[in-house]
Amino acid sequence: MPDRIIVSAVCVYAPDGRLLTVRKRGTDRFMHPGGKPEPGESAAEAASRELSEEVGIAIAAEDLVPFGVWIAKAANEAGTEIEGTVFLAPGEYDPREVRPAAEIAELRWIDPSAEPDADLAPLLTDHVLPELTRQPPSSARRNE
Repeated sequence: MPDRIIVSAVCVYAPDGRLLTVRKRGTDRFMHPGGKPEPGESAAEAASRELSEEVGIAIAAEDLVPFGVWIAKAANEAGTEIEGTVFLAPGEYDPREVRPAAEIAELRWIDPSAEPDADLAPLLTDHVLPELTRQPPSSARRNE
């Protein structure tokens, strides 16, 4: 049985419907912003903290919208799988105001309905993008 890493991730949208992906330094796969919870931290708290640390978007944990939990092959660690709790960020974010920070080397905004690029992480290609296609989260993205 493969090792399992617990992570939290966030779907962040631009006004034109593109989805934010990030590539961490020393890796070649793009994925959601997010990461591992610290001891005592909930999945939403980890997602909120990682989003702020990695791309400078501040969203309170209670404002994140739960989207799903999936098991997928880890993108950057052989013989490992991840258990990813994925949230939707409320509202939309101007790509000009989102900046890579911490361990993030590069940002890429993708069309979630397009054929996925080969350098996207399995959690994104195998689970999240298909679910976004089935259930577009437009109501969660609105600032109300």
